[in-house]
Amino acid sequence: MTNLVVEPVAKIKVVGVGGGGNNAVNRMVEEGVQGVEFYVVNTDKQSLDLSKAEFKIQIGKTITGGRGAGANPEVGRASALESKQDIEKALAGADMVFVSCGLGGGTGTGAAPIIAEIAQEQGALTVGIVTKPFRFEGKRRMENALIGLEELRKHVDSLIVIPNERLREIVDKTTSFDDAFKEVDNVLHRGVQSISDLIAVPGVINLDFADVNTVMQKSGTALIGIGCAAGENRAYEAARQAVYNSLLEETIEGAKNAIVNVTGGSNLTLFEIETAVKTVSEASQGEINIIMGAIKNDNLQDEVIVTVIATGFDENVAAEALFSDEELPKRKTPELLDNDYEIPPFLRNND
Repeated sequence: MTNLVVEPVAKIKVVGVGGGGNNAVNRMVEEGVQGVEFYVVNTDKQSLDLSKAEFKIQIGKTITGGRGAGANPEVGRASALESKQDIEKALAGADMVFVSCGLGGGTGTGAAPIIAEIAQEQGALTVGIVTKPFRFEGKRRMENALIGLEELRKHVDSLIVIPNERLREIVDKTTSFDDAFKEVDNVLHRGVQSISDLIAVPGVINLDFADVNTVMQKSGTALIGIGCAAGENRAYEAARQAVYNSLLEETIEGAKNAIVNVTGGSNLTLFEIETAVKTVSEASQGEINIIMGAIKNDNLQDEVIVTVIATGFDENVAAEALFSDEELPKRKTPELLDNDYEIPPFLRNND
């Protein structure tokens, strides 16, 4: 008898650091994200006690006495160093680590770079997903955020930045504070779930952790976008949603590498997969190397989901945007005429 050898699925760990990171992880747990381990790290014991995550790490017990970092990043950094062995133990065996925090405060800003550095030292593909503060939070908080961002950037393979100011573009004046931040947390939870699915779910056109690693390792600034649409032009519309995410610091323009994964039901066609890939390629406005995947999900009926992970941006241009504290220009999605919306140019060519 021949024994079937099944390769283990890559182990993904998500670490929420400080108040913002803890909140993001809590929402991911509520949403039922599968295939990952959740960790929350904080100096504030009360916040940890309230967390829904399975694994909790209190850092800086001696330094802070469990009372938080007092919005001082140096205290957050020292607390992470004090608890370095606990962090190393928690991250052991991870193939991929997401480090999430809200920059500008004490614990997340100071501790996240240390945690990312430990993850990299242990050989994990390390991705930072962080927010920059609102302008109304003050100059000091933004200065702390930019210092923390520079430090974190040194210790991650890929970095995804969400300026909170972008929330103004997608919510109105009646949207509650909590609902607004759910939009930010959705970027993390959808991104993590999509990567977990790429790695763990067998596809019609298969992708694995090696593909994710190829695109994201040592890649600098990154974009993760997810779109979902139904109807006649569902693949095109879903791909556009994925590449024109108003919340992210980056657009896909200028990206050199991308993973494009298309998920649909039994009626997903080869033409729709081609449409999604071409839509992403055209949005990049340049030469882009695309690794393509497709997954059949019988739970999807008329919907198609397109996931895009893009990297290879000009880091000089990206850094200029990342470290700017100027007011953000409103992002515009290219306008579509009615006829173009119904049949994009490259689709018309196939009629």
